[in-house]
Amino acid sequence: MNKLRMYFLPVALGVLTVTMYSCKAKKMATTTPAPVVKQTETPAPKPAPEPERTPEPAKEEPVAKPNYNFDNILFEFNSAVLKTSSFSILDKAVAEMKKDPSVKFVLNGHSSAEGSPEHNMSLSVDRANSVKSYLVNAGFSADNFSIKGFGESKPVSSNTNEEGRALNRRVEIKVAQ
Repeated sequence: MNKLRMYFLPVALGVLTVTMYSCKAKKMATTTPAPVVKQTETPAPKPAPEPERTPEPAKEEPVAKPNYNFDNILFEFNSAVLKTSSFSILDKAVAEMKKDPSVKFVLNGHSSAEGSPEHNMSLSVDRANSVKSYLVNAGFSADNFSIKGFGESKPVSSNTNEEGRALNRRVEIKVAQ
């Protein structure tokens, strides 16, 4: 047995040494922190910017131009008093004029051929002033209106019958030139 011990002992000591050494190495390896290796991260590529979209131009609604020319503002015989039927026409004129209060207007007064030319001229001016008063009372500046009297000189209908003469007793609203 001595021989066996002699061989066994050095082999056992060698195995034991190797085993202990490897255990010690394992402990050392686990207790020593692993070196920190900095990894350079490549940033994720940014998404390509969306191409700028130019907005489609807004479709402009066709703006109806105000109708500033009003006719058929009628008066009684030999009077600057408005006929009742003229109030609705004047109210429409006011609504259109409010779309642009800076517009200037001419109020053209007319008369039928009854009476003297001087009287008809004066009456046509009075009728234009009557319309101007209505418009000023509706909130417009008096400076926006000028007055012209034409008397019987520009009839729109014949003065030979009452129906024609009634149409000639009028004021027309026109845009100042």
